Amino acid sequence: MIKLRSKEEMDTIACAGSVIARCHAELSERIVPGVSTGEIDEFVEEFIVAHEGAIPAFKGLYGFPGSACISLNEEVVHGIPSTKRILSEGDIVSVDIGVQLDGWYSDSARTFSVGTISEEAQALMDVTSLALAAAVKATVPGNHVGDIGAAVVEICEGTDYGIIRELVGHGVGRELHEEPQVPNYGLAGDGPLLKEGMVLAIEPMLSAGTHRIKTLDDGWTVITADRSLSAHFEHTVGITPYGPRILTAA
Repeated sequence: MIKLRSKEEMDTIACAGSVIARCHAELSERIVPGVSTGEIDEFVEEFIVAHEGAIPAFKGLYGFPGSACISLNEEVVHGIPSTKRILSEGDIVSVDIGVQLDGWYSDSARTFSVGTISEEAQALMDVTSLALAAAVKATVPGNHVGDIGAAVVEICEGTDYGIIRELVGHGVGRELHEEPQVPNYGLAGDGPLLKEGMVLAIEPMLSAGTHRIKTLDDGWTVITADRSLSAHFEHTVGITPYGPRILTAA
């Protein structure tokens, strides 16, 4: 069942989202060569719990061991933080963070460059960020869920990037994962009708190669099947009469 949220409920989700946005902003200065993904995760957890009532939403969820999913290079999502995973010059790393605050969830991801990166990596990140912006713009009353994925497809037309299809966005609210699913590959006019009050996590994931993925033996880390680079950007978005409201902004 798709649930509709009031403005006041969206305000609370936005409070949780603000914690994530400010955490990502802090990370932009801390993600440098020589830092481990375990250190990043430790900082994320400390940053979240420093805000009264805020809880890392991912830690322990379905058994996940970290406070953030930290995915490096060919890793698409759900990378497990480790003090043994050291960032190197030229890497790209996605940091996906969820926060629960006063019983409401928010979810956002951002891909960072580590030092100086290749033109290929920068272009992939840029297009993925543009895909998120286009998808958010399509999140208005009267459109359909398929219009969100169609916006991602349109941005990727004429490129060789793969749109990850087996992983999807989702509703957000009292639970981190609610209905509806929000595919990143869709047809305009397809799927559930978008209505005022819906809150969605929109999260395009692109690869520099195939759209196919596989899960590593750790049971969590999802990588591109051809081990090509991957980028991931995500916002939690509320649908209002005035258009989309990004709830994971500072």
